[in-house]
Amino acid sequence: MSIPDYQSLMLPVLVASSKGEVRIGPVVDDLADKLGLSPEERSELLPSGQQTVFSNRVHWAKSYLSKAQLVEITRRGYFRITPRGQTVLQSSPQKIDNKFLMQFEEFRQFRDRSSVTPEPNGDTPAPALEDQKQTPDETMRLAYRQIETGLIHDLLDRIREAPPDFFERLMVNLLLSMGYGGSTENAGRTLGRSGDDGVDGVIDQDALGLDRVYIQAKRYASGNNIGPGAIRDFFGSLDRHKATKVLFVTTSTFSASAKETAELLSKRIVLVDGDQLARLMIRHNVGCRIEDTLHIKKIDEEFFE
Repeated sequence: MSIPDYQSLMLPVLVASSKGEVRIGPVVDDLADKLGLSPEERSELLPSGQQTVFSNRVHWAKSYLSKAQLVEITRRGYFRITPRGQTVLQSSPQKIDNKFLMQFEEFRQFRDRSSVTPEPNGDTPAPALEDQKQTPDETMRLAYRQIETGLIHDLLDRIREAPPDFFERLMVNLLLSMGYGGSTENAGRTLGRSGDDGVDGVIDQDALGLDRVYIQAKRYASGNNIGPGAIRDFFGSLDRHKATKVLFVTTSTFSASAKETAELLSKRIVLVDGDQLARLMIRHNVGCRIEDTLHIKKIDEEFFE
């Protein structure tokens, strides 16, 4: 089975709270047992790596129940059912979800405070709260992934439109931004069309150039994949450089046979395709910049204790 969404967990969480004051941790474990979640489903993490998906959804179910005053927070990590929650359970509801909670004024006020006003430019507003299957955490991360995917495509389009030597300079700048070359002055350089047998760039890892990273950069259109021939040609040029650290980068992708060829060669050639290249650029702020920063905050429990 798949991990239930947070609305599906509202009724089980309310039932769990009917036993008196309960701690959220054991509730998460008990619900996972009752739902028969697999070890993989129990351990699946949010992208932040700080919390499991299931625990996050149980916490949001509890939070929304508290907004409707069906449960109340008693102390850090503990909660219990309210008289209103007891009344709801006595009515034997088939399910509790955001639509069900809309009957309570406190929850409607919370909904109104949380609703997203459509933008003046006509952007589509977020789905109504009662229709959302994802937690706010998941919605936020989905929006982030959509923005990042669009940026990846834009970066690759701009690289493909630029002159060939721009791509070579980009790779040198990216590797320097990633920390290659250390503190050596003028550690990276491009070789361009007059380069050495297919080597487009070199990074000196030390001041004397005893340890070097060699770069091959192929600026190809999407769908024009790198084949094994290009890998073998590049490999053939490396002996005269006595290269041990080699990077082959493309704005397209590598065919399966190209990847297999790279694995079988006597020298290790690291392959970086267009998607990975753009993600590295984003991570190290090369060709892009931070437009805005959102600070996600939560209650400081120690302050109130």
